[in-house]
Amino acid sequence: MKIGIMGGTFDPIHIGHLLLGEFAYEQFKLDEIWFLPNGTPPHKETESIGTDFKHRAAMVQAAIYDTPYFKLSLQESKEGVHYTYQTLYEFKERYPHHEFYFILGADSLFSIETWMHFKEIFPSCIILAAMRDDKDITDMEHQINYLTTRYDADIRVLRAPLLEISSTAIRKRILNNQTVRYMVPNSVVQYIDNHKLYYEET
Repeated sequence: MKIGIMGGTFDPIHIGHLLLGEFAYEQFKLDEIWFLPNGTPPHKETESIGTDFKHRAAMVQAAIYDTPYFKLSLQESKEGVHYTYQTLYEFKERYPHHEFYFILGADSLFSIETWMHFKEIFPSCIILAAMRDDKDITDMEHQINYLTTRYDADIRVLRAPLLEISSTAIRKRILNNQTVRYMVPNSVVQYIDNHKLYYEET
């Protein structure tokens, strides 16, 4: 099977995440997209992820429940810091016959050399780098060529729509009693309301 991996804090998950998964599924003819809520990602180690993992995972499940090829992965549910290279290695060990496609944003592609043991990521997966517009395509192609040549990486451009939506902005709108309708699925809005998430600063 061809599996796309969408990692993130998903605090909360929003339509930008879902569209990125949908476009990856369509463009690369994937069998499934696994949404992987981060436990304690390295870049968040010194700051708090305001929402418990159980709530972030539940919101992902609420968002994807009606899409059969979208799945929730609890691979990083255990306490402690989780590194991408470790998670991908564990996936390859557990599912040796699957082919993994790791979805990331353009910014991450330019910073990937700062990630822990980043060289171990490349043999474990094909990287799909999301390109939301054409303004930096030359820089993107240069970075792809560089990583491919130097580390034998397999990196492909994922074309996705440009949406200026962020989880941070969504949390701020909820805190300010503003609507987030159409920014997150209705099922997630209902979950947020039911559990009174983001109504206070964390």
